[in-house]
Amino acid sequence: MEEKKQKEESLLKQLFVFAGSFKYLSILSVILAAVSAFIALVPFYYIWRIMKEVIRVKLDFAKAEGIAAYGWYAVGFALAGMLLYIAALMCSHIAAFRVQASMRKIMMEHIMKLPLGFIESEGSGKIRKIVVESSAATETYLAHNLPDKAVSVATPVGLIALLLVFDWRLGLICLIPAVLGFLFMGSMMGKEMENSMKEYQNSLETMSAEAVEYVRGIPVVKTFGQTIFSFKRFKDSIDKYEKWTLDYTKKMMKPMIAFTTAVNSTFAFIVAAAYLLGGHGISGSLGLNLFFYIIITPILTTTLMKLAYAGEAQLQVKDALMRMKGLMDRQPLPEPQQGKLPKNSALSLENVSFAYEGAEKNAVDGITLRINAGEHVAFVGPSGGGKTTLASLIARFWDVDKGSVKIGGVDVRDITSDELMNQISYVFQDSRLLKMSILDNIRIGRPGATDAEVMKALEAAQCMDIIEKLPDGVNTMIGTKGVYVSGGEAQRLSIARAFLKNAPVLILDEATAFADPDNEQRVQAAFEKLSREKTVIMIAHRLSTVTNADRIYVLKDGIVAESGSHQELTAHDGVYAHMWKEYNKSVNWKVGAAL
Repeated sequence: MEEKKQKEESLLKQLFVFAGSFKYLSILSVILAAVSAFIALVPFYYIWRIMKEVIRVKLDFAKAEGIAAYGWYAVGFALAGMLLYIAALMCSHIAAFRVQASMRKIMMEHIMKLPLGFIESEGSGKIRKIVVESSAATETYLAHNLPDKAVSVATPVGLIALLLVFDWRLGLICLIPAVLGFLFMGSMMGKEMENSMKEYQNSLETMSAEAVEYVRGIPVVKTFGQTIFSFKRFKDSIDKYEKWTLDYTKKMMKPMIAFTTAVNSTFAFIVAAAYLLGGHGISGSLGLNLFFYIIITPILTTTLMKLAYAGEAQLQVKDALMRMKGLMDRQPLPEPQQGKLPKNSALSLENVSFAYEGAEKNAVDGITLRINAGEHVAFVGPSGGGKTTLASLIARFWDVDKGSVKIGGVDVRDITSDELMNQISYVFQDSRLLKMSILDNIRIGRPGATDAEVMKALEAAQCMDIIEKLPDGVNTMIGTKGVYVSGGEAQRLSIARAFLKNAPVLILDEATAFADPDNEQRVQAAFEKLSREKTVIMIAHRLSTVTNADRIYVLKDGIVAESGSHQELTAHDGVYAHMWKEYNKSVNWKVGAAL
């Protein structure tokens, strides 16, 4: 019991860190809720007095004294209890909202400092669930469950006093189902329940993350007709959640039935008590107390049910805090005290090795290469070869485990994050537009840009046909009233951001993946203009897009298998030559030829 009390105090202590001075409102809400619970029991005393008076006068109400007064006392105390409870909820809600807002603000500020690699690897669905749903669980606990728990603890104390004062024998008998209920409740709580709650939240988290990724991948699913296979991971997460839920429900079925039966069996015990204590006839005082106990004992049943759910809510909050702590424990990449400025846009990697967390082998292993300022290179190779990982290390989405990545002769770890982002533009495979106007979406590339500069970037990125067909032009809000753009159009808009940013180093990660033929032609034209006088790294599976690169690096199993120009690499039998041959087969493939 002492350990449980310490755990609850620790839980509140963690929540109060986010509450600031508003924690006193939470404390006040608990006090007011407990007092309201005691006051709410007072009307039952006056009901007992009214019943006693009715029995005394034997329905001759002309002889009755004080019935009306007792009734008004009962109404007055009932109203007082309600008002105090409402005041308690007002205090608890104000504190809960402040805690939730503070949690989300602190978490988002921390997430903004974390490396982009971590955000990509964790998945936005999982992070969103922690930020939104875990903080919402704490809000529900502080706003509702905490004052309800105070009522659930105070009410049995007051009830026990009432039950024992009027007839201690009946009181003890009525407490038997309550004791049984507590025992069955204890069998459902504890460490096992805590682990089950963690598994439950893990299942929800996985299902949420897979749902988000599946929805985002719908354009690819529709393009390549892989509905069944793409749905498999999402369906597996649903199946696992279903299995866990059914297993847990079956496991909790018997103790929950026992608990519900025990707390609802009070009337059976009252009947048994009446038989035992009034074997030769029920006297006036015993009958009065029996009626009173029949009226008041259902409160005990309701209170015990609330207490059971309050215990479950506490476990949910504990799990939510653990998940938030796991996110907050992730450390941002170290920032240099005095950042250095690159001399130019040349890139050099020296003996670079990196492995993802939990991976058995390196994603890139001992890679050394140099890219001159203004040079256009391509990273190609089989899936999982390390292309995107290597580009991510150049942009410092992660820090290398071994070796160094330099821009203009300066290690990226010695460049401040703001300055590094000024040096690099990264056009992702999956371009994302936020729910704001086209103008504001593009202005993300350089927040201080004027409207005229944004329009110039849109024109350079071949986006004017998109703007012309939108209802409000460049001021059209994406995502409202059914206004959306295709994958290829979103890609061109993201290129407009890169135009506006005008960074000396440009990384294009499968930037034409979602483009149809018409969009691809426009994207390529935009790339050609964007790439002028910049150091460019292209990551591509469509080998036709990299044939004009100054140098092509073929990555396989985390190492540079070969490098050279397109002509040099196709001149001998190697990995690239084989890829080029297979690529041309796929391009020239016809249904008739296949038949």
